[in-house]
Amino acid sequence: MTVRLTVAQALVRFLSVQYSERDGVRQRVIAGCLGIFGHGNVAGLGQALLQSELEDPKALPYILARNEQAMVHTAAAFARTTNRLQTYACTASIGPGSTNMITGAALATVNRLPVLLLPSDTFVTRVATPVLQELENVGAGDISVNDAFRPVSRYFDRVSRPEQLPSALMNAMRVLTDPVETGAVTLALPQDVQAEAFDWPEELFAEREWHVARPLPETTILDRAAELIRNSRRPVIVAGGGVAYSGANDVLRTFAEATGIPVGESQAGKGSLPYDHPQSVGAIGSTGTTAANAIAATADLVIGIGTRYGDFTTASRTAFQNPGVRFVNINVARFDGGKHAGLPVVADAREALTALTAKLDGWSVDDGYRDETRRLAQEWDAIVERTYNPPAEVTEKLAEGLLTQGEVLGRVNELSDPRDVVVCAAGSMPGDLHKLWRTRDGKGYHVEYGYSCMGYEIAGGIGVRLGAPDRDVFVLVGDGSYLMMSSELATAVQENLKIIVVLVQNHGFASIGALSESLGSQRFGTAYRKRTGDGRLDGDYLPVDLAANVRSFGVEVLDVHSRAELEKAIQTAKAATGPIAIHVTTDPLIGGPDSESWWDVPVSEVSTLESTSAARAAYEESKKAQHPYLAPVEGDS
Repeated sequence: MTVRLTVAQALVRFLSVQYSERDGVRQRVIAGCLGIFGHGNVAGLGQALLQSELEDPKALPYILARNEQAMVHTAAAFARTTNRLQTYACTASIGPGSTNMITGAALATVNRLPVLLLPSDTFVTRVATPVLQELENVGAGDISVNDAFRPVSRYFDRVSRPEQLPSALMNAMRVLTDPVETGAVTLALPQDVQAEAFDWPEELFAEREWHVARPLPETTILDRAAELIRNSRRPVIVAGGGVAYSGANDVLRTFAEATGIPVGESQAGKGSLPYDHPQSVGAIGSTGTTAANAIAATADLVIGIGTRYGDFTTASRTAFQNPGVRFVNINVARFDGGKHAGLPVVADAREALTALTAKLDGWSVDDGYRDETRRLAQEWDAIVERTYNPPAEVTEKLAEGLLTQGEVLGRVNELSDPRDVVVCAAGSMPGDLHKLWRTRDGKGYHVEYGYSCMGYEIAGGIGVRLGAPDRDVFVLVGDGSYLMMSSELATAVQENLKIIVVLVQNHGFASIGALSESLGSQRFGTAYRKRTGDGRLDGDYLPVDLAANVRSFGVEVLDVHSRAELEKAIQTAKAATGPIAIHVTTDPLIGGPDSESWWDVPVSEVSTLESTSAARAAYEESKKAQHPYLAPVEGDS
């Protein structure tokens, strides 16, 4: 039996009946479709989504977005919130509508998050070539701008004929539901093919269940990992995002308590343990705590769990200074498991930790190491407390109406509920949050730092709220990132999605300003100032009224100019039922506490500026601490 549908109608019907299953729990893979219509998709996917909504509004709900890049961020944030078991499809028109999604695709793939992208493509028939927004390639007639998705997608296909759709869809679902392969999946859809009818076999539209596997560790490799741990004296765990995606938080807690091994966390892994757990030393690396970095510096064995070892996590390969340090890497992906010449325990994090706990029954680090872990963590927590509640010698330096960024983060942290979620992505706040945020719930921290994409915050906050409608979502965003992509506030109002936007005004790019100064470039080009008569951007601050801009979307804004006003605003926002914003101005020159760590950003080798020359000398000295981490795990420890 067959059913006659257009390619777009068939695609929508297929997506509406795909399910993922793990541990016996079943959920829709594609929760809905985010989109913006143009001439490339309005008559194809637009018509198909309308028809589907009229037949069953719950089959594949459509959400109108305002920016194509932003809607991919929303899908990625939703996927992360749902532990990669669900995502959204994203549709855009041809040309700029589609290429706007490329940055979002890269972010999803870097972070190993499933998103389904449906960019429209130019005519396959070429009867009207060149069509509006078509970029012609003089050397090949079968290339379009959508080929730019290839390097940032885990799977790419172009459906040039209806007969190709079933295999493209099957491959798409395979990648979306595979923890190892997942990332952006792109199916380019020529606008004429979208509207083409075909007789489809009915079984294509039967409900289909995609099992999300939990790979088990190989016994011999597990035995070697256990032996390495037993022979270590100062092991440390680096918990990455894989802990959360596997749902391994409780198992990690049991493992850490039994063995006494301290746990440091990457950005994606923050929240793997509550901040006050005896084995938690918090953030590790360039934006880490002094506790985690002190432990890392002398560690003789690093146990990476679900981490890809980004340069911030390893402090550009300076975090682990023990000359005999070795690595054991638990990861579903062999690619990540083999990093730093480590022993790759290719397995699901929960299953591997459960098995290792049994293998190490009765073994523990010595009591002195446990005591050291606890002492270092307590010392750092005292630093956090002083940052949350700055002493008079700090506050006296502030101009009237200004707060420190640490003070803002502290008020939000202490007045939010344990299950509330903080969302951030770029600027100085992710680093401060990594060091300072006291996580109390495994899903309470959502900072995108794999791609560190400015503009992610509001769109990502919407995705988190869609994935966790029972949690309040605090979107912390600086003025620089807000100005790049604020448009999804209209989507939040449209869908009545409650997100609490804490908009921090510091008149420029605070993070890059501080980095520029440390590299000898004197904060050049990082402040939002008017151009003066001598041609430099060092005049008065720009009179941009961000609060008024937020209000223009129909969002209530609470302007605060003191600590007391901030506290009252947070309480008011908590009681709100729809999107709401808090606008606060901070001093960009008062930063957070030092992590006593490093990040490799090259400095000009020659310069006429004394500040740059001094920074270059410091850079060359820091480079001496870098290690290649190439020693095999079989080597002497």
